[in-house]
Amino acid sequence: MSEKLAFLISSATLPEFCVTPLVHALAGRALEAEVEIHFAGPAVRMLVDGQADLLYATPEKEKSIGDFLRELQHAGATLYACSMAQAQWLAAGEVLLPGCQSAGATAFIARALADDWQTLIY
Repeated sequence: MSEKLAFLISSATLPEFCVTPLVHALAGRALEAEVEIHFAGPAVRMLVDGQADLLYATPEKEKSIGDFLRELQHAGATLYACSMAQAQWLAAGEVLLPGCQSAGATAFIARALADDWQTLIY
C-alpha cells in the first residue's frame, strides 16, 4: 500500500469545493501518509499570503481556507504552487504563504507516474 499522496487542486477554486481535498489531505496526514498538495490554474490564488483567510466554505464562517492550509502545514503537508499558474494568476508583488514551494507541472506528473505515490485530482 502506498503511503504517499499527491493532491492536485485546479478546478476546485470556490471555497466550498476546495474544502474536500483539504480535509482529505488532513485525513492522509492523520494516517501518517506523506502528503503534497499542488495548486494549479486559478486555485494558486489560495496560496497568496492573506487571500485564503478571506475564503470560507460555509455561510457561518467557522473556519477559513487559510485555517485549513495552516493546519495542513502544521501537520507536515507540503504545499506547492504551480510555477506556470503563478505567472498567470499572481500580480506583481504578491507573495505566497510562508512555507509554500513552487513546482512545475512535471512535478505532479512525476508523482502520478511513480509506483509509490497515489494521486487525487480536484
